[in-house]
Order: sequence, then structure tokens, then C-alpha cells
Amino acid sequence: MNAALDAALLVFRERGYHAASLTELGSAMGLTAGSIYKAFSDKRAIFLAAFVRYTDVRSAHLRGLLDAQQSGEEKLRAMLLFYAESSQGIEGRRGCLVVASATEIALFDEEMTARVTRSLQRVEALFRDIIKLGQSDKSIAAEIDPDTSARILLCLVQGFRVVGKIGQTPAEVTAAVDQTMRLLAK
Repeated sequence: MNAALDAALLVFRERGYHAASLTELGSAMGLTAGSIYKAFSDKRAIFLAAFVRYTDVRSAHLRGLLDAQQSGEEKLRAMLLFYAESSQGIEGRRGCLVVASATEIALFDEEMTARVTRSLQRVEALFRDIIKLGQSDKSIAAEIDPDTSARILLCLVQGFRVVGKIGQTPAEVTAAVDQTMRLLAK
């Protein structure tokens, strides 16, 4: 099922929720229309399952990157680079399913609004925790407000994903990460 959801993810990320047809989804997933309806009640159910898969996979990957770092500063740089690198090349042009969901369907679907909100809150909380860790290990400036800074960083990384849809160079994104680190690190 994960391979089918991964295929559906590509369709949704490249075409958007509204433009993706069940025919396209079935073809990408390797499922007939009947099989789709047995596994999922409708396109929305496929999308919801794909959204969970997307956030779970990305969260696990990010967690692995962060676990390999020691200080708050190292974890913060790794997290910023994770989003920066995701905003480049084909991955950047495909875009972020969370951002797409926030702009395309969350306004019309309460369940999606709740899922997008929870996803963004998790990212913001992770930034907050990393900042606090950095303050306790003295790698991030003590005078920085963790709550406000976490919100700013959330907006920054989601902005990376939006700008990545139209392309940006690795140098541009790395410069933004470097400047952010200069502002926050001790």
C-alpha cells in the first residue's frame, strides 16, 4: 500500500488535488477503478492517506538527521538545510504537500485544516525545542525568544518550499540558511 500511496503523492504534488483525476491516480498507483474504491472510498480518502504517508516519511527522515547532531545549533542547521534542500530541483518543483494542502483545500475542508495545522504546529514545536536545547547548551543566543523565533523559522522554511516551486539556486538557499544561523547562533 505504501508504494501505491507514494505514487499517488507524486500525482497530487505535481497536479494538485483538484486537477488530479481518479484515472491518473489509478494509473500511477497501479490500481483499477474498482480496486481504488475498495481500498479508498473516494479521491479525498486517497489524498488523506497520502498526506499522512507524506508527513510520516518526511518526519522520520528529519528525525534521523536531527538525531545525528549534538548541539542545538547543529540540529537547527540540519533542520534548516533539510527544508532548504527539499526546496530545490525536482523535489522543489513538486512542492510541499502541506503547503499545497494549506493553499488548495484546507480552506474548504475542516479535517484537512486540522491536519495541516497539526503538521505546522509539530514543525514549530520542534524548532522551539531545538532553540531551547541550543540555549541550554550555549550554542544559541540566550536572548532569543524561543516561541517567536520558532514561528519565524516555520515561516522561513515554508517560504523555502513555496519559492522552490519556481526554482532557486542552492547558493541562494544556503545563503539564507547561513544568515539565519548568524542571527540565532551564539
